[in-house]
Amino acid sequence: MKILFILTAITVLYLNTATRATAQEHAAVAPAKTGIETHPDSVKLVTEGEYAYYQKTVKVDSIPLGLIYVRAIQFMAAKNFQQNYGYQQEGKLIFTTSQDLNINPVYVGDESDAVNPYNAQFSLTIDLKNGRYRYTVSNVVLFFPTDNGNKRETLYDINLKATGGGESRRLEKVYKSIIDSFEKYIGTLLTELREAVEQKLTLYNSKF
Repeated sequence: MKILFILTAITVLYLNTATRATAQEHAAVAPAKTGIETHPDSVKLVTEGEYAYYQKTVKVDSIPLGLIYVRAIQFMAAKNFQQNYGYQQEGKLIFTTSQDLNINPVYVGDESDAVNPYNAQFSLTIDLKNGRYRYTVSNVVLFFPTDNGNKRETLYDINLKATGGGESRRLEKVYKSIIDSFEKYIGTLLTELREAVEQKLTLYNSKF
């Protein structure tokens, strides 16, 4: 009877140890979060004189200038951006676009959703070198529908009003939400551009 009790205790101890080892093994290899999350590249507004723009250098190691050039053109064409200039030997691309956007952070087209539309017109300049490129989002002009037609505001003016340039606190909040909306859009756009250059997007993968 005593031998049976000892064997039972040993068996239980073995099973508990094996269970803990298996759990630790799974914890070691399992990712902290399930699913794939993508976050837009951070963008930082730069003000200089009466100009406001976004600029950043992006490293894409081991990718030559010529390949960055071709992949950037392919991506921007798929986004229906107009190419105004392109010269590979100089390492420069310039695109312009007009985009209809919405101030609300979440809008799915439901009738109960409040719609605060606006139009954003801007240029995107890409300067390229081997292993890196620099983007500049500039000449940003936003148009807002009113009863008397579209109201025109530059990004510089909107930023000035959003940071206390003589407007009320309520209007400061409105202008801040406009900047947040535009930065969310271009942040996503520039993230997708980097992924296209690095061929992390399936759409631009040359292997098939």
